[in-house]
Amino acid sequence: MQQAPKTPPSPLTRLETMLLIRAYEHQLVELQKNGAPGTCTSVGQEACAVGVVAALESRDRIVTNHRSAGHLIARGAEPRRLMAEVLGRVDGYCGGRSGSLHISARELGVVLTSTIVGGELSMAPGVALAQKMGKGEPGGIVAVFFGDGAACEGIFHEALNLAVQWQLPLLFVCENNQWQAFVHRLETMPDNAIANWAKGHGLPVETVDGNDAEAVLEAAAHAIAHIRQGGSPAFLELVTYRQRGHFEPDDQAYVAPAELDYWRARDPIDRQVQRLKAQGLIDDNGLTALERQTQASIATALAFAQTSPWPAPETLTDHVYA
Repeated sequence: MQQAPKTPPSPLTRLETMLLIRAYEHQLVELQKNGAPGTCTSVGQEACAVGVVAALESRDRIVTNHRSAGHLIARGAEPRRLMAEVLGRVDGYCGGRSGSLHISARELGVVLTSTIVGGELSMAPGVALAQKMGKGEPGGIVAVFFGDGAACEGIFHEALNLAVQWQLPLLFVCENNQWQAFVHRLETMPDNAIANWAKGHGLPVETVDGNDAEAVLEAAAHAIAHIRQGGSPAFLELVTYRQRGHFEPDDQAYVAPAELDYWRARDPIDRQVQRLKAQGLIDDNGLTALERQTQASIATALAFAQTSPWPAPETLTDHVYA
């Protein structure tokens, strides 16, 4: 029986989710300043996560990378359990064993988070093949998130080649945030290289303004419809920007201040706010209420995580298979 298409969340809900993602990651930054494990944030990239995930359905699977908080929260992950995971507590999604860089959440369809650059690309075709072979829910697809740095890895081409040759239900989502750790992407590739490389493998490719949540949702919905109808892969390049450093702490001394100013003026949350104001869907009072609600949610999440127990020492070798 064919599943009816999912109705995406409203534009206002997408704004709420972007605010929650940013508040969560800002809280992780503050925790790191006080000795908590460092993390790789996706501040400035929230529209990519929210737009793509809004187009997915519960039967779909996600494979993601080290900047995964946005994808997880957009998928419905609870900030309190994510924060508990980062702090190494038992109430985290993986029992405190994964930190922020390796979270998986089976109940959300998040198969894995890989901190190895391109590692998620090596796994995604296998997950998509399993979907095609009937190991998942009928009609389910796989979305794999990766950055422009991973596009410079050989596995990028291997994954695209397999997906096309095997006609896999796989959506490639390149979050082109301009920086590969401490190296600007134009030092490692020509401009427009990512889309051109993907086109060379013979699958449909679209480059989208990744700081526009509505444009991302529209492009993702179109690509996903193509995959569901024909069972063949598609590729999205989302042009965005990483507003914070590669990891926390990182002072971004290698970035020109004018470049940061340029992209901060194109902040995805600010753009969504301006759109909603123009449509009469929110005003300053409504925005303030949303921001307070978000901060309260994060404060509650932090309190939960900090009071969650530490794993018992005797469980150290649980889930170790080699």
